[in-house]
Amino acid sequence: MTSRGGSKQGQGGASPSRLIDARIKELGDWRGETLARVRSLIKEACPDVAEEWKWRGVPVWEHAGIICTGETYKAVVKLTFANGASLADPSGLFNSSLEGNMRRAIDIHEEDKINERALKNLVRAAVEYNQTKKNKKAPAGARAKVRKK
Repeated sequence: MTSRGGSKQGQGGASPSRLIDARIKELGDWRGETLARVRSLIKEACPDVAEEWKWRGVPVWEHAGIICTGETYKAVVKLTFANGASLADPSGLFNSSLEGNMRRAIDIHEEDKINERALKNLVRAAVEYNQTKKNKKAPAGARAKVRKK
């Protein structure tokens, strides 16, 4: 796991991963458990995911761009996929922010059971989308080099 230099570092220069650990511990209830579980699933789906800490304390998972954020509210843990509107969601996980042109979100309530396989597939789709988008922006020579690897 990596964290990039652009991360917001907090108390004593703590890494984004440590700040996320602290948030999970601080919540101390079902929201912390849920955030820890989805974090684990994201890491399983994308082992080299980068964890970030942005926007005054929001966990963010990135690989070739933002995959999703993990916000916590009183009644919900919200996973917002930056390019969710461009992702296939055959299992119907997206249940929030459905009206936008870019983002889609999954609101997880205390009693909800997480469809782990579907969530990991969605994370993989987001990574693939980010990589495709990144390759399209690269100059022609760079794209050719990427394909040869």
